[in-house]
Amino acid sequence: MHSQTLLVAALVAVAEARFGQEQIPVAAVAALTSRGNPGDAGTLSGQVPGVLLAGANACAKLSLADTIVTTLGSTPDVLAAAAALVAAEKNFNPFAVSVPSLCSDATLPVTEALRGIVPLVDPAVTGSSTENANSASSLLNPFVAQGLSVADVVAANGFTNFTTQAVDGSTGAAAASGVAVVASASASVSASASASAASAATTLVTSTVAVAASATASVAAAAGSGLAFGPAGAPTSSGAAGPIVNGVQQSTISGLNFGLCVPTMKFEAGLDGRKDTEFTFQAIDPLVNKGQEEALNPNIITKRISDQLTNVCNANQAAKDAATAAVAQISALGTKDQSTADAWNTALGFAGTNTNPDNAPQAGLIGHT
Repeated sequence: MHSQTLLVAALVAVAEARFGQEQIPVAAVAALTSRGNPGDAGTLSGQVPGVLLAGANACAKLSLADTIVTTLGSTPDVLAAAAALVAAEKNFNPFAVSVPSLCSDATLPVTEALRGIVPLVDPAVTGSSTENANSASSLLNPFVAQGLSVADVVAANGFTNFTTQAVDGSTGAAAASGVAVVASASASVSASASASAASAATTLVTSTVAVAASATASVAAAAGSGLAFGPAGAPTSSGAAGPIVNGVQQSTISGLNFGLCVPTMKFEAGLDGRKDTEFTFQAIDPLVNKGQEEALNPNIITKRISDQLTNVCNANQAAKDAATAAVAQISALGTKDQSTADAWNTALGFAGTNTNPDNAPQAGLIGHT
């Protein structure tokens, strides 16, 4: 009986640990105090928890994400905060329901930059590993979503263990993986008569969307700067590695000038006297890192790098905006391993950066997920 009691207590603890998801996107919205009218950011951030509660309509958070953009503007930092809300996991009680609900309204979100982003789901749900990997990827490179609801996009890319929910609260079953949305995607292609959309629909049906070399944050920064865009909305870049200018490695994303600094991050064991099995994050560039210790929490380092772009690096505004957006993106990912450093470096145009430049021991590389 004692062991059964402990088991029940453990299960309850696990379930309770998933509550509180509604608080995760709040900070990024609350930080947008320089956007919109005074008080707007605070008001909007106060509405975030309500749309992520277990009983909230699945479409509510998409509508709020649109409202955030229309109220505060479509700047990179606003778009990043709104994208984090779209991708956010709703509270979920696996003892009350067995699967999450996803929005079936194909018009939401209205904001084009937010379409194609899919949400995280509770790890207790069967198939969640597929969906959560897709969610992380969609923040880097959104899935094709023309004429499709979030529920359609999710099903098309391999996760169907959910119920659909419309704005009016009516529910339904998820479409079969990669099948039921074909007609909708094809119809969108026909309506637009666009060759690029046709190619996108093929990508959707075969579920072969790859993670782009730039994160949504970088796309938003490039869009805000009026830069040229290549296929699938990715900002044009100068190649796999940027040129060296005055001894400083440059970003591959056009228009991003980080001045005196290379804003990359490493993930190594044994930094600053830690154990060889303990991995932490740190800025690679000595100028950026001066005065900052390593950290288990990557958000400490991304914020430090972002601040240093103004403090010591003489970066241009496009680079600062891209970094601000990337800070929100990394916070939304919630990971604490090598993929986190890779995502940060890629977002700023430094894909492929060696995250272990000091050749630290790799034994026990398990990260801090």
